[in-house]
Amino acid sequence: MGIEASGPPVPRRADRVALVAEVGVRRAGVKPFRVRAFDLSPAGCKIEFIEVPSVGERVWVKFDALEALEGTVRWTEGHVGGVQFERSLYEPVFRRLVG
Repeated sequence: MGIEASGPPVPRRADRVALVAEVGVRRAGVKPFRVRAFDLSPAGCKIEFIEVPSVGERVWVKFDALEALEGTVRWTEGHVGGVQFERSLYEPVFRRLVG
């Protein structure tokens, strides 16, 4: 699948931090799996998927020691995609993840 988008590009709400972390990902009706997440911001991250979801699909991203974060797949390219979190991470939680 290639990058899918409609309309002009939307600027990111926050700068991303170059981070590589192992996270759990769950899709509706699919068993959870562990993958790598990259480029974290309070609003989302980039994920290396095993099975590529559709753009617009809901996923749940689970960082260790945090509740799963509900998000929406915004783009995909190969097995990598961008996920925007439904609710942004609180700044102290974000700092703990990247610190």
